[in-house]
Amino acid sequence: MLRNTIYYRVKPFIPQSIRTAVRRRVASRLRETVADIWPIMPGSERPPQDWPGWPGGKKFALVLTHDVEGAAGLARCRELMNLEMELDVRSSFNFIPEGGYGVPGELREELTTNGFEVGIHDLRHDGRLFASREAFNRNAARINHYLRDWGAAGFRSGFMLHNLDWLHELDVKYDASTFDTDPFEPQPEGRHTIFPFWVPRPNGTSVNGQHSLSNSSSRGYVELPYTLPQDSTLFLLLGEKTTSIWKDKLEWIAEHGGMALFITHPDYMTFSDRPPGRAGQYPVELYKSLLEQFRCKYAGQYWQPLPKEMAAFVAGLPRRPTNVRPKRVAMISHSVYTSDNRVRRYAECLAARGDRVDVFALRQDRDASNRETIEGVRIFRIQDRAAKGERLKLAYLWPLLRFLAVSSTQLSRRHLQQPYDIVHVHNIPDFLVFAAWYPKLTGVPVILDIHDIVPEFFASKFRVPSTGITRKALMWMERASAAFADRVIIANHLWLDKYAQRTGLNGRCAVFINHVDAKLFRCIPRLGQNGRQIVLYPGGLQWHQGLDIALHAFEHVARNLPTVEFHIYGDGSAKESLVRLTGELGLNDRVRFFEPRTVREIATIMANADLGVVPKRADSFGDEAYSTKIMEFMAVGVPVIVSSTKVDRYYFNDSVVRFFEPGNADALAREMLLLLRDVESRKRLAAQASKYAAAHCWETRKADYLALVDSLCTSDGQACASLETPDGAGLS
Repeated sequence: MLRNTIYYRVKPFIPQSIRTAVRRRVASRLRETVADIWPIMPGSERPPQDWPGWPGGKKFALVLTHDVEGAAGLARCRELMNLEMELDVRSSFNFIPEGGYGVPGELREELTTNGFEVGIHDLRHDGRLFASREAFNRNAARINHYLRDWGAAGFRSGFMLHNLDWLHELDVKYDASTFDTDPFEPQPEGRHTIFPFWVPRPNGTSVNGQHSLSNSSSRGYVELPYTLPQDSTLFLLLGEKTTSIWKDKLEWIAEHGGMALFITHPDYMTFSDRPPGRAGQYPVELYKSLLEQFRCKYAGQYWQPLPKEMAAFVAGLPRRPTNVRPKRVAMISHSVYTSDNRVRRYAECLAARGDRVDVFALRQDRDASNRETIEGVRIFRIQDRAAKGERLKLAYLWPLLRFLAVSSTQLSRRHLQQPYDIVHVHNIPDFLVFAAWYPKLTGVPVILDIHDIVPEFFASKFRVPSTGITRKALMWMERASAAFADRVIIANHLWLDKYAQRTGLNGRCAVFINHVDAKLFRCIPRLGQNGRQIVLYPGGLQWHQGLDIALHAFEHVARNLPTVEFHIYGDGSAKESLVRLTGELGLNDRVRFFEPRTVREIATIMANADLGVVPKRADSFGDEAYSTKIMEFMAVGVPVIVSSTKVDRYYFNDSVVRFFEPGNADALAREMLLLLRDVESRKRLAAQASKYAAAHCWETRKADYLALVDSLCTSDGQACASLETPDGAGLS
């Protein structure tokens, strides 16, 4: 990162006291925002595939390491060695070959003679080891010299900076430069695992494509992430006075059978040569008492190898465990997360495979918490949901601009703390994609998800002509937003060609319709309705949705079927006029309006309806806007009547839905009466529709979305071939 490069260049000129004071202040503020990922990262306890367990059937493993940063630490190595020998434990001491002190050969020999290990800690510990590929190659040759001269098997870089690909150039059995989670490090991307893993060399070649001259890492090496907070973090930066964080994390690791790997620094330990409580120090008794309590509590339950012994164990497994680092994904959506099925599907499928997903969204009401975790997805509610009665264009625009500013600020701040791997932005509006400017600047790929094409949506919402300066401005913004994104997802196939032609993005667009989530929308036992029949509409209450048409149709149905009720769930700019129309038609006792519900709640409500209606108008927007509600009704086993729009004729036919002429209230009333009076017709239609929904549910496309995300996070960014195939070809 550029920030690290600049910092380590100027670091020698900044007094230690100032550096420490600044780091403490930053760490204190950061700690408040990372409580959900540190010291424990949820999901990191999952063992690798085919994990065989520890030697001798032990419950978990304990690995001790010490990094010696200066002459003071060097002078305390023997005391620390003797302390651990008294406790009958062994560890690795990692020295800086070309740092500010010399490493006596007799000390290294004494350590190894007593059963300890000696490792290499960086080359100069100046933060510049990975400054460039060329510089690293030169330094790697020096490091390999010391590895051979000292008989060392392992390496750890300074400041936990790492590039696992470049490290293949070292003659090592293992590297220990990563961690499960540590947001306080300058390169805070953790590996999100408390287990060791194998890092294979791609195709047996070096990073620059040449065959490596190294021996021990010619096929790969073992990575040993530290899984307990460093002593310097706990006692120096955060000012902890006890070992409670260590104890809690140790117990958690032991419970899940992982590897507890310590990093301590003799430089910061107070031995007999210094009085307790000195600034920048902590009493070694804290470390000693922790080990004593640990040995007593877990006697006989753990394996305590040296790092090189751990590496030999992992390298010798028939199936070496590998680690695919969970991705950090940010999503931005000017919607209420719990009510937005499309956003929720994406986020939860990523979280289910172990990725860290943050969603920046709207708050339904002021009582909702600002932050919540749902199914492993972290929700950040950053702005209140605006009223849905906007009739003025500027009144509609202002909340969107405000959300752009707030989401950009929040996203940038969190990306600075822990970088994201990919950002997925959902329209409306298109320009919301620019909230990802900072991650984009640092090389993070951005997906723009087109739920609705804005020029047509705007014309329909405000009932203005699809011409003029406003449309030109919207189309310019559409092109600019698309150009900013690395990949665009379109919500249906009819929009694909139109959008690609208007934006020039042929080959960079993929279609994902609003697939139904079969885990939520499924047939369930129906609740009794006390002899009533329920016609249902759940969704947005905008003019293009045609609810006024449905109300006029229902007036005729209500006169013929006295037990039928029309239930409308949702909110939108047309709600006030729809409530007024209901009164004018004399339907107040037969039509009921309900507030929006969460996706889970609405799935149950839909499953208990007798008939669903989707009465869209066939204007320039509604004629091509795919409605998720149709497949949701199908999935829960409820027959649905659909306006015969272009998009719905593309995806469905008369065997799975009943069509009516768009805008024709009499035609809709006829279809409603026919199905409400004929139980067998409803059953046949619902059975056919259920089969269609099962064949086109989210499970059939989820792998394609995950592949798209993975492909964008690789260097070449090539999408999988499956993304080019239609995902919802219409029924013939």
